[in-house]
Amino acid sequence: MEKKYKTQAEKFEYISKQHGGYYRYNFTDHAYLYNLYFPPKAVFTHLKDNIHSLVLNYPVAQDALAELIGDIIKQPTERIAVGNGASEIIKIISGHLSKKIIVPVPSFNEYANAAPEGQAVEFPLEFPSFQLDVEKFAAEAIKVNADLAVVVTPNNPTSMLVPKADLIRLAQKLDNHNCMLIIDESFLDFANNKEQISLEQNIDKYPNMAILKSMSKAYGICGLRIGYLLSANLEFVATVRNGIHIWNINGFAEEFLRILPQYKHEFEDSCEKVKLDRDTFYKKLCAIKGMTVFKPDANYIYCRLPDTALSGPEVTKRLFIEHNIYIKDSVGKTQPDATRYIRIASRTDEENSKLMEALIDVMYLKSE
Repeated sequence: MEKKYKTQAEKFEYISKQHGGYYRYNFTDHAYLYNLYFPPKAVFTHLKDNIHSLVLNYPVAQDALAELIGDIIKQPTERIAVGNGASEIIKIISGHLSKKIIVPVPSFNEYANAAPEGQAVEFPLEFPSFQLDVEKFAAEAIKVNADLAVVVTPNNPTSMLVPKADLIRLAQKLDNHNCMLIIDESFLDFANNKEQISLEQNIDKYPNMAILKSMSKAYGICGLRIGYLLSANLEFVATVRNGIHIWNINGFAEEFLRILPQYKHEFEDSCEKVKLDRDTFYKKLCAIKGMTVFKPDANYIYCRLPDTALSGPEVTKRLFIEHNIYIKDSVGKTQPDATRYIRIASRTDEENSKLMEALIDVMYLKSE
């Protein structure tokens, strides 16, 4: 393939416009957020051994896919809609089902981006703590007559959880106003005490609540594209399913779901490794003078650069050009001082240490 760039600066401009395929371009990716320690080699061996059948045959459709997910999360099939990544489901609920959606910001942009023009309301998180005030959020959702409210927990980019009790209170406040609460738990596997924090096993108590989860992040399978929606509101689930075409998941993703229950212990161990690396990385980042580092609940860390440092976009660009490391700035997010913030995905301890040294090297203009 002919290169689209001649210099490292041109490579940065090219990469910054892409939405994936980073493995082709030989740099260290501290931007995308996925589990580096899963799947194990045995999963790849299984997929390779079955490649002929997986390529030559039609995959299954929604009912069978929902049954596979149901076996993993211990939920009835009729409560589940399976998407080609969570993004497919987001496009359906935000772009086609909702008349007015409200999202706390900064957050994952796709919820607002997928909505038709004028139908997304952005609710600013408390600044500078980035905590969600559920009382104010509920009041605003009711005021704007939202029929869909979204909370990402842990949030992206801030990596902070919203307490379970707050989410339950929020669902109850919205219940009398015909507003569905979508709780995006895509990064919850990297939080401590996730079983106590997740609302999946309490879903039957809240008919106006749905859990949305991308499996790409926790299971390290970005290329397989699997996500699901779970709700005890069977009418809502059926409506989401109606927006999904018949063969939306390919055979490799289907086979992954079939064998995943065999690797439960390996998965749990992989998440513990991710958390260990992240916590070590957090402590190291906290040692940078003047840096505000938000305590992470996911596998990435949100930072406010020191006031005397270069801006987020400048630091991001210099990291790539001088050290071949890619992170995300916050310029595309709706928040005050967006140019001062960066989001760094935690990788291995060795890679995180290299990023630390590189970050310190590029944060300030070098004196002649």
